[in-house]
Amino acid sequence: MVLNNRSTLHSLGSLSKSLLFLSPYFLTFSLPSHLLSLRYHASLHCQPHPEAIKFRSLLKLCKTIEDLKPFQALIIVNGLIDDEIFIGNFIRRCFELGNPEFALSAFQTYGKCSLFLQNLIIRNLCKCGFYKEILSVYRKCRLVGCPSDDYTFPSVIKACSALCDVEVGKGVHSLVLRTGYYRNVVVQTALVDYYAKIGRTDIARLVLDRMSQPDLVSWNALISGYSWNFCDNEALEVLRQIWVKGLKPNVSTLASIIPVCTRLGCLNMGKHLHGYAIKCGFFQNELLTPALISMYAHTGDIVAGRRLFDLSPIKNIVIWNSMIYAYTQNQRSYDAYEMFSDMLHSDFCPNTVTFVSIIPCCEDLDSIWHGECLHACVVKHALEKQASVATALISMYANLGYLDSAKFLFDQIAGFVPDAISIISVLTACCNLEAVLLGKSAHAFSIKKDLNSNLNLSNLLLAFYSDCHQVSSSYKLFQKMVVQNTISWNTMISGYLNNGEIQKAVALLLEMQLEGVEFDLVTLISILPYCYKRGDLVQGMAVHCYAVKSGFINDVFFCNSLINTYSNCGNLGAATLLFEIMPQRSVISWNSLITSYLCHNLHSEVMVLLRQMAGGDQRPNYITLLNTLPSCYTILQGKSIHAFAIRTGAIEQTPLVTSIIFMYARFERMASCFLMFGAGEKQHTSLWNAMMSALVPAREAKNTVAIFCQLLWTELKPDYITILSLVSACVQLNSISLNDSIVAYLTKGGFVKDAAICNALIDNYAKCGYILIARKLFEELQDKDAVSWSVMINGYTLHGDGNAAVALLLDMEDSSVRPDSITYLSILSACSHGGLVEQSKMVLNSMIVHEIRPSIEHYACILDLLGRTGYLNEAYDIVNRLPGGPSVSMLESLLGACMVHGNLELGMKICGLLLEREPENPGFFVMLHNMYASAGRWNDANKVRDQMENRGLKKVPGFSLLTEPHC
Repeated sequence: MVLNNRSTLHSLGSLSKSLLFLSPYFLTFSLPSHLLSLRYHASLHCQPHPEAIKFRSLLKLCKTIEDLKPFQALIIVNGLIDDEIFIGNFIRRCFELGNPEFALSAFQTYGKCSLFLQNLIIRNLCKCGFYKEILSVYRKCRLVGCPSDDYTFPSVIKACSALCDVEVGKGVHSLVLRTGYYRNVVVQTALVDYYAKIGRTDIARLVLDRMSQPDLVSWNALISGYSWNFCDNEALEVLRQIWVKGLKPNVSTLASIIPVCTRLGCLNMGKHLHGYAIKCGFFQNELLTPALISMYAHTGDIVAGRRLFDLSPIKNIVIWNSMIYAYTQNQRSYDAYEMFSDMLHSDFCPNTVTFVSIIPCCEDLDSIWHGECLHACVVKHALEKQASVATALISMYANLGYLDSAKFLFDQIAGFVPDAISIISVLTACCNLEAVLLGKSAHAFSIKKDLNSNLNLSNLLLAFYSDCHQVSSSYKLFQKMVVQNTISWNTMISGYLNNGEIQKAVALLLEMQLEGVEFDLVTLISILPYCYKRGDLVQGMAVHCYAVKSGFINDVFFCNSLINTYSNCGNLGAATLLFEIMPQRSVISWNSLITSYLCHNLHSEVMVLLRQMAGGDQRPNYITLLNTLPSCYTILQGKSIHAFAIRTGAIEQTPLVTSIIFMYARFERMASCFLMFGAGEKQHTSLWNAMMSALVPAREAKNTVAIFCQLLWTELKPDYITILSLVSACVQLNSISLNDSIVAYLTKGGFVKDAAICNALIDNYAKCGYILIARKLFEELQDKDAVSWSVMINGYTLHGDGNAAVALLLDMEDSSVRPDSITYLSILSACSHGGLVEQSKMVLNSMIVHEIRPSIEHYACILDLLGRTGYLNEAYDIVNRLPGGPSVSMLESLLGACMVHGNLELGMKICGLLLEREPENPGFFVMLHNMYASAGRWNDANKVRDQMENRGLKKVPGFSLLTEPHC
């Protein structure tokens, strides 16, 4: 059969119709014996098949995969089945036309595994990311005895890395050692990358150390592996070794090391590397730009990240995604959504990463409309079957309260067969939602599909069970793991700590040490919260010593955690000293120390730190400003921070705007509060809450209600903080009609079930004089806390109904709620106003039974009651038994009662006590003089007057606030 021109190619279509019935089995095994016996190998330099040259030229004319389909039949008919070079050209052409599946089918049809064809198909499959198919081809070739060489191993090892296939990877490594290819740099580099990707960075480092001359690619593989496994300090050490060996970092080096700087908060180092990239001409590299954008966004400098994006000459999908995620990371959801819209208008098709980054913004915006638009966009781009995207959508619908939509979407994707990455995505969502049953189902599925050898999946399962408070299941899984890395141990230790099982965490830490697994920074950082939560300063110092010994003390993130530990354990001096000797400080370092000073009420020191920070190389971010605003003791300082926030762009952060509103309210600058409210983003309920909370203490109740009415016209939903401010404003207005309207609104919205809101309503009605309505709300409240009882008792106190208050105390004691000192103070006040002596004695005994020590305020109520009812001797006995002695105001009150009841003898004793306390107070002499005069004892009265004159004391003259009206 001779084909001489291109028109023959079109005639192949008709021929293919008659040959398509031939199955691969027939094509492979039903050929004539003389064709099957032909063998052609380029290595043997045999003569090419006479038809091969003609078909090879014809093969180059094929422009689509449809043109290639007839060739499978023509190859057999023309005896080319044994022409290995031609078969290789055919397979290569399939890949060039973008159809790896057809190339794989042709390879399987050929039926003979040679080294040449094996390497050809494996390398091209690797370029297309068909890693499972690579391992399938490799296994088949190994079974028929096909050898492997230094062109085979790198692609196969890369497939094992991508699939985290530990079993096959170790087998390949063993074969590499047996066949002598372990000296090949490319193979060794692939092994370094493989062990790093499966979490065995220790073996990866060992492989690299045994290389005679590792090149920059080998070092980059190790840096990438350390970065992948969050071994950030090790990655920085490798970078240092690269410099020492005289190698110059390239784009791949920087792209791996800049995320390390981001996680460690080493902005200065990141900036230096950025400068190096500019010097080397890498600064606009499309691989490096996303890493730089993420670094600046992580430190809150979103402006620098956006500048990098705008200056990038080539904006690929990765750069767009990094900018979208940067906005999402900094809670600038509207900007992220606008960036996504700009991306669509720029004719870029969003991918899986795009939607996984942008979908969580809908939760921050609290907008189902945005979510549904994104869902429609996902369907339009045919990504709804991607597990990570579907998981993000399910999480979005669930968090917004649309559980039916979430369940419907889940049911739609349940029929697909997930891989390890899919299970990881599902488990991540299960961790966030604490969906225990769904997570266990995913675990069972991974065991059924033999995915449990994936180390990343196993580590995430450990975290899932720990987060769902099933740490025993987590430990069982940990014990069954064939391979455990440092991440596995750290996850298990953190799980015990987060679930309050401190002793087991410490035991596991000791076991980790006995097993020879070295602590990394994550281990130490996991231990530190345990130290400062328990106030265990000694344990924290031990961790500090270990970090110094292991060389971790220069890690910025660790030092920040250590500062928090010393501060929370009460050793602020050590925290300050550690901060001062840090070789590098991040913004988080300054924020940690500022927060420590703020917690210790050292407000002036906070302002000093802010000035030092602003004058150095670290720019305060919005968290810094949030922490310093409460420390402003002058309005000028507050305005300065406000101006700085405007200049740096931090004013766009809603939490900072609300804090500035509170600052102005503290200095009674309500006009400035309204200006901030007007300029802020009204899409956040917190901004409305801040304005209402600022108005209530300023006694601007009408404006508070007006702000609430404006809020109702928006799409936002009030929360319980909004309602508490509203109810507090109603107390000031004392309007029963407004109260009734609010109660109706709260009942409709389900807010009356909240104890804090219901308590405020009870207090409101009681103060407005409607005690019966207050009691009805109290009775309808299901979960009464101590505040609920105290508020109701205080209501009866305001109405002078002491008996009802005491009866309510008895009901409270019968319930599961224990009275506190405030509750008892309210009841004693009610008894004092009602003259209930016996009841007050019973209340005092109840305090002793409940082991609540009466304070000076409790005794003051009882003394006032006993004095007004004439029980002066009992009152005097209580005064004498007071642990710290009576106060002057108590004695004055009791002295006044003695004068009213004419008890001269006791009055004289009390006057003596008062004169011992304040011998130069003329008021006490006057009161004693009047008592003698009223009893007719004028001689004693004159003696008191003489004592005043001898001491030079004079009675303070009285005065009147009434003045004569002007004519």
